Amino acid sequence: MNSADTTLTTCERRTDPAGAPSRPARAVLTLDELCAALDLSAAGAEMYDLIARLYPICRSITGNGFRDTLNQVREHVPLEVHEVPTGTDVFDWTVPREWNIRDAWVKNAAGEKVIDFRKSNLHVVNYSVPVRRKMQLHELRQHLHTLPDRPEWIPYRTSYYKETWGFCLAHNDLMQLADGEYEVCIDSDLKPGSLTYGEYYLPGKRGEEVLLSCHACHPSLCNDNLSGVALVTQLAKLLSGAALQYSYRFLFIPVTIGSITWLARNEATTAGIQHGLVAACVGDRGKFHYKRSRRGDAEIDRAAVHVLRRHPDGFEALDFSPYGYDERQYCSPGFNLAVGSLTRTPHSCFPQYHTSADDLTFVRPEALAGSLGAYLAILRVLENNARYVNLNPKCEPQLGKRGLYRAMGGLPDAGKLELAMLWVLNLSDGSHSLLDIAERSGSDFDALRRAADLLVQNHLLRPCPRATISNEKE
Repeated sequence: MNSADTTLTTCERRTDPAGAPSRPARAVLTLDELCAALDLSAAGAEMYDLIARLYPICRSITGNGFRDTLNQVREHVPLEVHEVPTGTDVFDWTVPREWNIRDAWVKNAAGEKVIDFRKSNLHVVNYSVPVRRKMQLHELRQHLHTLPDRPEWIPYRTSYYKETWGFCLAHNDLMQLADGEYEVCIDSDLKPGSLTYGEYYLPGKRGEEVLLSCHACHPSLCNDNLSGVALVTQLAKLLSGAALQYSYRFLFIPVTIGSITWLARNEATTAGIQHGLVAACVGDRGKFHYKRSRRGDAEIDRAAVHVLRRHPDGFEALDFSPYGYDERQYCSPGFNLAVGSLTRTPHSCFPQYHTSADDLTFVRPEALAGSLGAYLAILRVLENNARYVNLNPKCEPQLGKRGLYRAMGGLPDAGKLELAMLWVLNLSDGSHSLLDIAERSGSDFDALRRAADLLVQNHLLRPCPRATISNEKE
């Protein structure tokens, strides 16, 4: 039971839909062993299939579409689903009224539907208030949104915190509308209800946590939204089968108001969050972009840069800014959590962003698989980062007489491993972690970790207790 459970009151209800999977039995595989056995291609295909299933659902920051999405995620991960009532104060915000929509359309004078929500849920401005009336085209135009520079695409628009209504359509279709009378219908509800979010807590050997967060509130948008949902779902499934050092917390939330609500109701929990990543836009073919946490040099920032620096397609590291996804809430000064964001092409930087072109053809299984691999590589660094003490610190020990050269014999990277041993021996004074040594030496983290394992086996190195490993640079 996580800490949020202890704060449940009459003001918060947790739903528990039937059929949710039970918490899987913990296995003895290490994360390294799990990753070695993983078929990334199959995992990419599985993530793509989940995106395809979720794609038709009309989601918003509240409502049944969000619940339907969590219910499908619960087929893979035993989420705890929380409901926070409308009107609940969450810091400077208030949980809004719940929005649900059943149908929407615009008919011309001949009774033909010229805009039809059932053909694309992007056709309606998300959170539109109900409307049923007739009007002339010049009045209707004030409520129509298009992309003149992308005339075949439907834009995605919202009105979460302003009571209004509208439709979105392709600009080419707008140009086909003739003057005359139109009948407008938006069959929606905007009334007291609740905000829903999903949470999965996976305990490890240590109480310190890694937070993995995604927003699950956008309607039919595959890269911005569903790729992050699919990735975090896959990570939760995989990690549940590993013996972990850290505990892991997975959040499926509505963007902005969801992270604000979770933080407001879980302030005590945040003290245990040591590292975090916000997942979004991980399904396109672009190179990786890592947005640093507000701290800038937190261990998660350094681990991500170390891993991505070795990626064959290159990457770009971005400094923190208070604009973007939910990392800006986790990194707000009152919390200042070490939470970064790893995407492929960042939000707003691909033309398909927030349009109907962010569809099932834009995301690819192989890109999702590559993103999963990058996330797992970063988590492996966090899981295996450790400090050691050299038990033979006066000059370097003779490796040959201990058979360490023979242990490396035949390995394709024997020279790299030998150099890694020398670096580990030299800097293992109890104050340098393996990540510190990797950054200073330019060595690969995995090579340093293998070197440390061999040195421990040969009684030349002693690991420091994990409790003493902290990120002093933070």
